[in-house]
Amino acid sequence: MTDRTTIRPVSTLPPVQPTRRAALAGFGASAAALVLAERSAAQQPAGATAPPPSAGKPALRTLTAIPAKTRLRPAPAPETEIWAFDGATPGPILRAKQGETTRFLLENKTARPLALHWHGLRGRSEMDGVGGFSQPPIAPGASFEYALTPPDSGSYLYRPLVLGGSSEPAERGLSGFLIVEEESPPLVDLDLPVLIDDWLLGDDQALRPFDARAAENAAAGRLGSWLTVNGKAPPQRVAVAPGARIRIRLANACNARITRLRFDGMKPFVIAVDSQPTENFEPVRGQLPFPPGTRYDLIFDMPEDAGATAMVTALIGPGVPLVRFVAEGQKKVQPAPIAMLKPNPALPAAVRLQDARRSEIVIAGGAKPAPEAKLDLDGLDLARPWTLNGGVGEANGKPLFSVKRGAPVVIGIDNKTAFPQPLHVHGHSFRLLHPLDDGWEPYFLDTVQIPEGRKLHIAFIADNPGRWLISSTVLERFDLGLWTWFEVT
Repeated sequence: MTDRTTIRPVSTLPPVQPTRRAALAGFGASAAALVLAERSAAQQPAGATAPPPSAGKPALRTLTAIPAKTRLRPAPAPETEIWAFDGATPGPILRAKQGETTRFLLENKTARPLALHWHGLRGRSEMDGVGGFSQPPIAPGASFEYALTPPDSGSYLYRPLVLGGSSEPAERGLSGFLIVEEESPPLVDLDLPVLIDDWLLGDDQALRPFDARAAENAAAGRLGSWLTVNGKAPPQRVAVAPGARIRIRLANACNARITRLRFDGMKPFVIAVDSQPTENFEPVRGQLPFPPGTRYDLIFDMPEDAGATAMVTALIGPGVPLVRFVAEGQKKVQPAPIAMLKPNPALPAAVRLQDARRSEIVIAGGAKPAPEAKLDLDGLDLARPWTLNGGVGEANGKPLFSVKRGAPVVIGIDNKTAFPQPLHVHGHSFRLLHPLDDGWEPYFLDTVQIPEGRKLHIAFIADNPGRWLISSTVLERFDLGLWTWFEVT
Protein backbone atom coordinates (compact mmCIF):
# COMPACT_ATOMS: atom_id res chain seq x y z
CA MET A 1 0.00 0.00 0.00
CA THR A 2 1.38 3.38 -0.93
CA ASP A 3 -1.28 5.76 0.35
CA ARG A 4 0.26 7.81 3.15
CA THR A 5 -2.77 7.72 5.41
CA THR A 6 -3.64 4.05 5.09
CA ILE A 7 -4.57 2.42 8.42
CA ARG A 8 -4.05 -1.26 9.12
CA PRO A 9 -7.09 -2.72 10.90
CA VAL A 10 -5.63 -5.48 13.13
CA SER A 11 -2.15 -6.84 13.69
CA THR A 12 -3.34 -10.39 12.97
CA LEU A 13 -5.10 -9.49 9.73
CA PRO A 14 -3.56 -8.33 6.46
CA PRO A 15 -3.70 -4.58 5.87
CA VAL A 16 -6.52 -3.03 3.86
CA GLN A 17 -6.82 0.25 2.03
CA PRO A 18 -10.47 1.25 2.37
CA THR A 19 -10.82 4.37 0.24
CA ARG A 20 -9.07 6.19 -2.51
CA ARG A 21 -6.91 7.98 0.05
CA ALA A 22 -7.23 6.41 3.44
CA ALA A 23 -8.54 3.56 5.46
CA LEU A 24 -11.65 4.33 7.45
CA ALA A 25 -11.65 3.18 10.99
CA GLY A 26 -13.66 3.00 14.09
CA PHE A 27 -13.36 4.24 17.74
CA GLY A 28 -14.41 2.26 20.67
CA ALA A 29 -13.97 2.06 31.03
CA SER A 30 -13.78 2.87 35.22
CA ALA A 31 -16.67 3.43 37.53
CA ALA A 32 -17.38 6.94 38.75
CA ALA A 33 -20.42 8.75 40.08
CA LEU A 34 -21.43 12.30 39.33
CA VAL A 35 -24.00 14.71 40.68
CA LEU A 36 -25.49 16.03 37.47
CA ALA A 37 -26.27 19.68 36.90
CA GLU A 38 -29.19 20.72 34.79
CA ARG A 39 -28.23 21.99 31.38
CA SER A 40 -30.25 24.20 29.09
CA ALA A 41 -32.40 22.45 26.53
CA ALA A 42 -31.33 25.20 24.16
CA GLN A 43 -27.76 23.89 24.04
CA GLN A 44 -27.81 22.37 20.59
CA PRO A 45 -25.07 21.67 18.04
CA ALA A 46 -25.00 23.78 14.93
CA GLY A 47 -27.97 22.97 12.74
CA ALA A 48 -30.22 21.64 15.51
CA THR A 49 -33.80 22.89 15.54
CA ALA A 50 -36.09 22.91 18.55
CA PRO A 51 -39.82 22.32 17.95
CA PRO A 52 -42.01 25.44 18.11
CA PRO A 53 -43.70 26.04 21.48
CA SER A 54 -47.12 25.46 19.93
CA ALA A 55 -46.14 21.99 18.73
CA GLY A 56 -46.88 20.44 22.12
CA LYS A 57 -45.02 17.59 23.73
CA PRO A 58 -44.11 14.87 21.20
CA ALA A 59 -45.40 11.34 21.66
CA LEU A 60 -43.46 9.04 23.97
CA ARG A 61 -42.04 5.73 22.68
CA THR A 62 -41.32 3.20 25.44
CA LEU A 63 -38.31 0.92 25.09
CA THR A 64 -38.04 -1.90 27.65
CA ALA A 65 -34.78 -3.73 28.41
CA ILE A 66 -35.82 -7.14 29.67
CA PRO A 67 -34.46 -10.71 29.97
CA ALA A 68 -35.41 -12.88 27.00
CA LYS A 69 -34.44 -16.01 25.10
CA THR A 70 -33.43 -16.42 21.47
CA ARG A 71 -31.89 -19.10 19.27
CA LEU A 72 -28.55 -17.69 18.12
CA ARG A 73 -27.34 -20.89 16.43
CA PRO A 74 -29.57 -22.84 14.05
CA ALA A 75 -31.86 -25.57 15.43
CA PRO A 76 -31.53 -27.97 17.13
CA ALA A 77 -29.25 -25.73 19.19
CA PRO A 78 -31.03 -24.60 22.37
CA GLU A 79 -32.06 -21.02 22.99
CA THR A 80 -29.72 -18.60 24.76
CA GLU A 81 -30.76 -16.42 27.67
CA ILE A 82 -30.08 -12.80 26.69
CA TRP A 83 -31.28 -9.28 27.44
CA ALA A 84 -33.32 -7.59 24.75
CA PHE A 85 -35.12 -4.36 23.95
CA ASP A 86 -38.85 -5.12 23.75
CA GLY A 87 -37.99 -8.82 23.79
CA ALA A 88 -35.95 -8.85 20.56
CA THR A 89 -32.29 -8.59 19.61
CA PRO A 90 -31.31 -6.39 17.98
CA GLY A 91 -33.79 -3.92 19.39
CA PRO A 92 -36.49 -2.32 17.25
CA ILE A 93 -35.39 0.05 14.52
CA LEU A 94 -36.10 3.46 16.03
CA ARG A 95 -36.90 6.29 13.64
CA ALA A 96 -36.77 10.03 14.08
CA LYS A 97 -37.05 13.10 11.87
CA GLN A 98 -34.27 15.59 11.43
CA GLY A 99 -34.82 18.68 13.58
CA GLU A 100 -37.90 17.27 15.32
CA THR A 101 -37.95 16.09 18.92
CA THR A 102 -38.60 12.40 19.57
CA ARG A 103 -39.03 11.06 23.10
CA PHE A 104 -37.96 7.60 24.27
CA LEU A 105 -38.65 6.17 27.73
CA LEU A 106 -36.11 3.48 28.64
CA GLU A 107 -37.45 1.03 31.23
CA ASN A 108 -34.75 -1.07 32.87
CA LYS A 109 -36.01 -4.51 33.81
CA THR A 110 -32.54 -6.10 33.84
CA ALA A 111 -30.29 -6.81 36.82
CA ARG A 112 -27.71 -4.09 36.00
CA PRO A 113 -27.74 -0.28 35.82
CA LEU A 114 -28.21 1.03 32.29
CA ALA A 115 -28.02 4.16 30.15
CA LEU A 116 -28.59 4.40 26.41
CA HIS A 117 -25.92 6.03 24.26
CA TRP A 118 -26.94 7.26 20.81
CA HIS A 119 -23.64 6.56 19.09
CA GLY A 120 -22.79 9.36 16.64
CA LEU A 121 -25.77 11.61 17.36
CA ARG A 122 -24.76 15.26 17.81
CA GLY A 123 -27.52 15.97 20.29
CA ARG A 124 -27.58 17.67 23.68
CA SER A 125 -24.97 16.53 26.18
CA GLU A 126 -27.50 15.63 28.88
CA MET A 127 -29.16 13.26 26.40
CA ASP A 128 -25.90 11.58 25.30
CA GLY A 129 -26.70 8.54 27.46
CA VAL A 130 -23.52 7.88 29.45
CA GLY A 131 -24.50 6.58 32.88
CA GLY A 132 -22.44 8.17 35.63
CA PHE A 133 -21.36 11.05 33.39
CA SER A 134 -24.15 12.71 31.40
CA GLN A 135 -26.92 11.21 33.54
CA PRO A 136 -27.32 9.02 36.63
CA PRO A 137 -27.31 5.31 35.74
CA ILE A 138 -30.84 3.90 35.41
CA ALA A 139 -31.17 1.45 38.29
CA PRO A 140 -32.91 -1.92 37.84
CA GLY A 141 -36.65 -1.26 37.96
CA ALA A 142 -36.26 2.44 37.12
CA SER A 143 -36.72 4.40 33.90
CA PHE A 144 -35.33 7.48 32.14
CA GLU A 145 -36.79 9.68 29.41
CA TYR A 146 -34.63 10.72 26.46
CA ALA A 147 -35.66 13.67 24.29
CA LEU A 148 -33.69 13.66 21.04
CA THR A 149 -33.70 16.42 18.44
CA PRO A 150 -31.34 15.11 15.75
CA PRO A 151 -29.60 17.92 13.86
CA ASP A 152 -28.44 15.46 11.18
CA SER A 153 -29.94 12.60 9.24
CA GLY A 154 -28.13 9.29 9.19
CA SER A 155 -27.71 5.76 10.55
CA TYR A 156 -26.94 5.63 14.28
CA LEU A 157 -26.25 2.84 16.75
CA TYR A 158 -27.86 2.75 20.18
CA ARG A 159 -26.43 0.60 22.96
CA PRO A 160 -25.73 0.74 26.72
CA LEU A 161 -22.95 2.95 28.04
CA VAL A 162 -22.33 3.12 31.79
CA LEU A 163 -19.00 3.99 33.39
CA GLY A 164 -17.54 0.70 34.54
CA GLY A 165 -20.55 -1.37 33.45
CA SER A 166 -21.11 -1.37 29.67
CA SER A 167 -19.65 -4.61 28.40
CA GLU A 168 -22.08 -7.05 30.01
CA PRO A 169 -25.41 -5.45 28.96
CA ALA A 170 -24.10 -4.86 25.43
CA GLU A 171 -22.82 -8.44 25.12
CA ARG A 172 -26.16 -9.75 26.38
CA GLY A 173 -27.86 -8.26 23.31
CA LEU A 174 -28.88 -4.66 24.07
CA SER A 175 -28.25 -2.77 20.83
CA GLY A 176 -30.11 -1.48 17.82
CA PHE A 177 -30.46 1.08 15.01
CA LEU A 178 -31.69 4.67 15.21
CA ILE A 179 -32.42 5.96 11.70
CA VAL A 180 -32.94 9.65 11.03
CA GLU A 181 -34.32 9.89 7.51
CA GLU A 182 -33.05 12.36 4.93
CA GLU A 183 -35.53 14.93 3.67
CA SER A 184 -34.94 13.60 0.15
CA PRO A 185 -33.63 10.05 0.52
CA PRO A 186 -32.15 8.31 -2.51
CA LEU A 187 -34.65 6.22 -4.47
CA VAL A 188 -34.00 2.53 -3.79
CA ASP A 189 -35.99 -0.68 -4.05
CA LEU A 190 -34.78 -1.91 -0.65
CA ASP A 191 -33.37 -0.10 2.39
CA LEU A 192 -31.78 -2.81 4.57
CA PRO A 193 -30.32 -2.16 8.05
CA VAL A 194 -27.68 -4.78 8.91
CA LEU A 195 -26.46 -4.95 12.51
CA ILE A 196 -23.53 -7.26 13.20
CA ASP A 197 -22.87 -8.67 16.68
CA ASP A 198 -20.87 -11.51 18.18
CA TRP A 199 -21.46 -13.70 21.22
CA LEU A 200 -19.12 -15.70 23.46
CA LEU A 201 -21.01 -18.98 23.89
CA GLY A 202 -20.26 -22.21 25.72
CA ASP A 203 -21.00 -25.70 24.42
CA ASP A 204 -24.45 -25.41 26.02
CA GLN A 205 -25.07 -22.19 23.97
CA ALA A 206 -25.22 -20.15 27.18
CA LEU A 207 -23.27 -16.89 27.36
CA ARG A 208 -19.91 -17.40 29.05
CA PRO A 209 -19.39 -15.64 32.43
CA PHE A 210 -18.62 -11.92 32.38
CA ASP A 211 -15.39 -10.56 33.82
CA ALA A 212 -13.92 -7.44 32.23
CA ARG A 213 -10.77 -7.94 34.32
CA ALA A 214 -10.07 -11.45 33.08
CA ALA A 215 -6.70 -11.35 31.36
CA GLU A 216 -7.87 -11.90 27.77
CA ASN A 217 -10.87 -9.58 28.17
CA ALA A 218 -8.78 -6.83 29.74
CA ALA A 219 -6.29 -6.99 26.90
CA ALA A 220 -8.17 -7.66 23.67
CA GLY A 221 -11.77 -7.26 24.82
CA ARG A 222 -14.47 -9.92 24.77
CA LEU A 223 -14.28 -11.62 21.37
CA GLY A 224 -17.33 -13.70 20.54
CA SER A 225 -17.28 -17.27 19.25
CA TRP A 226 -20.46 -16.83 17.16
CA LEU A 227 -21.55 -14.03 14.82
CA THR A 228 -25.12 -12.93 14.15
CA VAL A 229 -26.73 -10.71 11.51
CA ASN A 230 -29.78 -8.85 12.78
CA GLY A 231 -29.88 -11.32 15.66
CA LYS A 232 -29.95 -14.45 13.47
CA ALA A 233 -27.44 -17.00 12.24
CA PRO A 234 -25.65 -15.81 9.08
CA PRO A 235 -25.97 -15.45 6.23
CA GLN A 236 -29.21 -13.48 5.96
CA ARG A 237 -30.77 -14.40 2.62
CA VAL A 238 -32.46 -11.51 0.81
CA ALA A 239 -34.39 -12.08 -2.43
CA VAL A 240 -34.49 -9.01 -4.70
CA ALA A 241 -35.42 -8.35 -8.30
CA PRO A 242 -32.64 -8.53 -10.89
CA GLY A 243 -31.27 -5.00 -11.32
CA ALA A 244 -32.85 -3.76 -8.05
CA ARG A 245 -31.19 -0.80 -6.35
CA ILE A 246 -30.33 -1.57 -2.71
CA ARG A 247 -29.20 0.55 0.20
CA ILE A 248 -27.38 -1.25 3.03
CA ARG A 249 -26.91 0.36 6.45
CA LEU A 250 -24.09 -1.51 8.21
CA ALA A 251 -23.28 -1.17 11.92
CA ASN A 252 -20.80 -3.05 14.12
CA ALA A 253 -22.36 -3.65 17.56
CA CYS A 254 -19.69 -6.12 18.73
CA ASN A 255 -17.99 -5.49 22.07
CA ALA A 256 -14.49 -5.82 20.66
CA ARG A 257 -14.51 -7.49 17.23
CA ILE A 258 -12.40 -5.59 14.69
CA THR A 259 -12.81 -7.05 11.23
CA ARG A 260 -13.06 -6.16 7.56
CA LEU A 261 -15.94 -6.46 5.14
CA ARG A 262 -15.67 -7.77 1.59
CA PHE A 263 -18.25 -7.20 -1.15
CA ASP A 264 -18.57 -9.87 -3.84
CA GLY A 265 -20.76 -9.88 -6.94
CA MET A 266 -21.67 -6.22 -6.58
CA LYS A 267 -20.29 -2.76 -7.24
CA PRO A 268 -21.15 -0.83 -4.05
CA PHE A 269 -20.71 2.89 -3.49
CA VAL A 270 -20.23 4.26 0.02
CA ILE A 271 -22.60 7.23 0.39
CA ALA A 272 -22.19 7.93 4.13
CA VAL A 273 -19.65 7.15 6.85
CA ASP A 274 -20.53 7.39 10.56
CA SER A 275 -23.91 8.89 9.61
CA GLN A 276 -22.47 11.80 7.59
CA PRO A 277 -22.80 12.04 3.78
CA THR A 278 -19.64 11.66 1.78
CA GLU A 279 -18.62 11.96 -1.82
CA ASN A 280 -19.49 8.54 -3.25
CA PHE A 281 -16.57 6.12 -3.47
CA GLU A 282 -16.03 2.45 -4.15
CA PRO A 283 -14.29 0.40 -1.44
CA VAL A 284 -10.77 -0.25 -2.67
CA ARG A 285 -10.36 -3.94 -3.50
CA GLY A 286 -14.00 -4.35 -2.54
CA GLN A 287 -13.24 -4.14 1.20
CA LEU A 288 -13.83 -1.85 4.20
CA PRO A 289 -12.46 -1.95 7.77
CA PHE A 290 -15.18 -2.48 10.37
CA PRO A 291 -14.31 -1.84 14.03
CA PRO A 292 -16.92 -1.56 16.84
CA GLY A 293 -19.20 1.46 16.54
CA THR A 294 -18.52 2.03 12.84
CA ARG A 295 -21.40 2.60 10.43
CA TYR A 296 -21.50 2.66 6.63
CA ASP A 297 -24.30 3.42 4.19
CA LEU A 298 -23.78 1.84 0.76
CA ILE A 299 -25.84 1.62 -2.43
CA PHE A 300 -25.47 -0.91 -5.24
CA ASP A 301 -27.46 -2.23 -8.18
CA MET A 302 -28.14 -5.95 -8.17
CA PRO A 303 -26.82 -7.84 -11.21
CA GLU A 304 -29.50 -8.17 -13.91
CA ASP A 305 -29.17 -11.92 -14.46
CA ALA A 306 -31.83 -14.08 -12.80
CA GLY A 307 -30.26 -16.21 -10.10
CA ALA A 308 -27.24 -13.92 -9.70
CA THR A 309 -25.92 -13.46 -6.17
CA ALA A 310 -24.15 -10.69 -4.28
CA MET A 311 -22.51 -11.16 -0.90
CA VAL A 312 -21.29 -9.19 2.11
CA THR A 313 -18.63 -11.20 3.98
CA ALA A 314 -16.79 -10.60 7.25
CA LEU A 315 -13.12 -11.49 6.85
CA ILE A 316 -12.86 -13.61 9.98
CA GLY A 317 -10.84 -16.77 9.45
CA PRO A 318 -11.75 -18.12 6.00
CA GLY A 319 -14.62 -15.62 5.84
CA VAL A 320 -18.12 -15.50 7.33
CA PRO A 321 -20.90 -14.66 4.82
CA LEU A 322 -23.19 -12.07 6.42
CA VAL A 323 -25.79 -11.16 3.79
CA ARG A 324 -26.52 -13.05 0.57
CA PHE A 325 -28.62 -11.25 -2.04
CA VAL A 326 -30.29 -13.45 -4.67
CA ALA A 327 -31.81 -12.09 -7.90
CA GLU A 328 -35.37 -13.39 -8.32
CA GLY A 329 -38.47 -12.21 -10.17
CA GLN A 330 -39.11 -9.43 -12.67
CA LYS A 331 -36.09 -7.50 -13.89
CA LYS A 332 -35.79 -3.83 -12.93
CA VAL A 333 -34.13 -1.13 -15.00
CA GLN A 334 -32.67 1.75 -13.03
CA PRO A 335 -33.55 5.16 -14.52
CA ALA A 336 -30.46 7.06 -13.36
CA PRO A 337 -26.96 6.60 -11.95
CA ILE A 338 -26.48 6.37 -8.19
CA ALA A 339 -26.63 9.90 -6.82
CA MET A 340 -24.75 11.42 -3.88
CA LEU A 341 -26.45 12.37 -0.64
CA LYS A 342 -26.63 16.10 -0.07
CA PRO A 343 -23.68 17.39 2.01
CA ASN A 344 -24.53 18.29 5.59
CA PRO A 345 -24.65 22.12 5.71
CA ALA A 346 -24.40 22.06 9.52
CA LEU A 347 -20.81 20.78 9.39
CA PRO A 348 -17.94 23.16 8.61
CA ALA A 349 -16.36 23.05 5.19
CA ALA A 350 -12.99 23.90 6.74
CA VAL A 351 -11.19 23.95 10.08
CA ARG A 352 -8.66 26.73 10.69
CA LEU A 353 -5.84 24.53 11.91
CA GLN A 354 -3.57 27.49 12.61
CA ASP A 355 -6.06 28.76 15.22
CA ALA A 356 -6.83 25.39 16.77
CA ARG A 357 -6.68 24.45 20.43
CA ARG A 358 -4.27 21.52 20.39
CA SER A 359 -4.35 18.58 22.80
CA GLU A 360 -2.57 15.24 23.03
CA ILE A 361 -3.77 11.78 23.99
CA VAL A 362 -1.26 9.00 24.71
CA ILE A 363 -2.65 5.47 25.07
CA ALA A 364 -0.43 2.92 26.84
CA GLY A 365 -0.65 -0.47 28.52
CA GLY A 366 -2.19 -3.76 27.45
CA ALA A 367 -0.61 -7.09 26.66
CA LYS A 368 1.77 -7.95 23.84
CA PRO A 369 0.98 -10.12 20.84
CA ALA A 370 2.62 -13.53 20.98
CA PRO A 371 3.11 -16.34 18.43
CA GLU A 372 0.14 -18.40 17.27
CA ALA A 373 -2.33 -15.54 17.84
CA LYS A 374 -2.01 -15.85 21.63
CA LEU A 375 -1.43 -12.98 24.04
CA ASP A 376 1.62 -12.42 26.18
CA LEU A 377 -0.10 -11.58 29.46
CA ASP A 378 3.00 -11.59 31.66
CA GLY A 379 3.12 -8.40 33.68
CA LEU A 380 -0.37 -7.26 32.66
CA ASP A 381 -1.83 -5.08 35.41
CA LEU A 382 -5.40 -6.37 35.57
CA ALA A 383 -6.42 -3.53 37.88
CA ARG A 384 -5.30 -0.93 35.35
CA PRO A 385 -4.32 -2.56 32.05
CA TRP A 386 -4.85 0.60 29.98
CA THR A 387 -3.89 4.20 30.60
CA LEU A 388 -4.72 7.41 28.81
CA ASN A 389 -2.22 10.20 29.47
CA GLY A 390 -0.94 8.13 32.39
CA GLY A 391 -4.30 7.62 34.10
CA VAL A 392 -7.87 6.44 33.64
CA GLY A 393 -11.10 8.31 33.08
CA GLU A 394 -12.51 10.32 35.98
CA ALA A 395 -15.91 11.95 35.64
CA ASN A 396 -15.17 14.49 38.37
CA GLY A 397 -11.54 15.07 37.34
CA LYS A 398 -10.09 17.72 35.10
CA PRO A 399 -11.12 17.75 31.43
CA LEU A 400 -8.61 17.07 28.69
CA PHE A 401 -9.37 20.63 27.57
CA SER A 402 -12.06 23.27 27.82
CA VAL A 403 -12.92 25.59 24.92
CA LYS A 404 -15.57 28.10 23.98
CA ARG A 405 -18.24 27.10 21.51
CA GLY A 406 -17.07 27.48 17.93
CA ALA A 407 -13.38 26.93 18.68
CA PRO A 408 -11.35 24.75 16.30
CA VAL A 409 -9.70 21.75 18.00
CA VAL A 410 -6.90 19.42 16.93
CA ILE A 411 -6.18 16.26 18.95
CA GLY A 412 -3.10 14.13 18.42
CA ILE A 413 -3.74 10.51 19.44
CA ASP A 414 -0.59 8.44 20.03
CA ASN A 415 -1.17 4.71 20.35
CA LYS A 416 1.83 3.24 22.17
CA THR A 417 0.16 -0.15 22.62
CA ALA A 418 0.41 -3.35 20.59
CA PHE A 419 -3.30 -3.20 19.71
CA PRO A 420 -5.38 -1.05 17.37
CA GLN A 421 -7.32 1.46 19.48
CA PRO A 422 -10.77 2.50 18.22
CA LEU A 423 -11.94 5.76 19.85
CA HIS A 424 -15.25 7.62 19.62
CA VAL A 425 -15.65 11.39 20.02
CA HIS A 426 -19.08 12.09 21.51
CA GLY A 427 -21.30 14.89 20.25
CA HIS A 428 -19.09 15.92 17.32
CA SER A 429 -18.00 14.89 13.84
CA PHE A 430 -14.35 15.35 12.93
CA ARG A 431 -11.87 15.22 10.09
CA LEU A 432 -8.92 12.83 9.91
CA LEU A 433 -5.86 14.96 9.19
CA HIS A 434 -3.03 14.17 6.83
CA PRO A 435 0.24 13.31 8.59
CA LEU A 436 1.72 16.77 8.01
CA ASP A 437 -1.42 18.67 9.05
CA ASP A 438 -1.62 19.97 5.49
CA GLY A 439 -5.19 18.86 4.86
CA TRP A 440 -7.79 16.27 5.76
CA GLU A 441 -9.65 13.33 4.33
CA PRO A 442 -12.86 14.09 2.37
CA TYR A 443 -15.28 12.57 4.87
CA PHE A 444 -16.40 13.15 8.46
CA LEU A 445 -16.05 10.58 11.24
CA ASP A 446 -17.14 10.24 14.84
CA THR A 447 -15.05 7.09 15.32
CA VAL A 448 -11.42 6.52 14.36
CA GLN A 449 -9.07 3.62 14.80
CA ILE A 450 -5.45 4.32 15.70
CA PRO A 451 -3.18 1.53 14.47
CA GLU A 452 -0.77 -0.05 16.93
CA GLY A 453 2.37 2.04 17.39
CA ARG A 454 0.99 4.95 15.33
CA LYS A 455 -0.10 8.52 15.92
CA LEU A 456 -2.94 10.24 14.09
CA HIS A 457 -4.51 13.69 14.32
CA ILE A 458 -8.17 14.65 14.16
CA ALA A 459 -9.74 18.12 13.87
CA PHE A 460 -13.22 19.52 14.47
CA ILE A 461 -15.15 22.63 15.41
CA ALA A 462 -16.32 22.38 19.03
CA ASP A 463 -19.84 23.57 18.21
CA ASN A 464 -21.84 21.51 20.73
CA PRO A 465 -21.93 22.86 24.33
CA GLY A 466 -21.52 20.47 27.22
CA ARG A 467 -19.24 17.77 28.60
CA TRP A 468 -18.25 15.08 26.09
CA LEU A 469 -16.39 11.79 26.27
CA ILE A 470 -13.62 10.52 24.04
CA SER A 471 -14.03 6.81 24.66
CA SER A 472 -12.84 3.41 23.53
CA THR A 473 -15.47 1.49 21.60
CA VAL A 474 -13.96 -1.77 22.83
CA LEU A 475 -16.32 -1.88 25.78
CA GLU A 476 -14.10 -3.91 28.11
CA ARG A 477 -11.39 -1.26 27.70
CA PHE A 478 -13.96 1.47 28.28
CA ASP A 479 -15.11 -0.26 31.47
CA LEU A 480 -11.51 -0.33 32.70
CA GLY A 481 -11.02 3.42 32.24
CA LEU A 482 -9.90 3.96 28.63
CA TRP A 483 -11.67 7.28 28.17
CA THR A 484 -11.32 10.97 28.86
CA TRP A 485 -13.56 14.01 28.44
CA PHE A 486 -13.57 17.60 27.22
CA GLU A 487 -15.80 20.60 27.76
CA VAL A 488 -17.39 23.10 25.38
CA THR A 489 -18.73 26.25 27.10
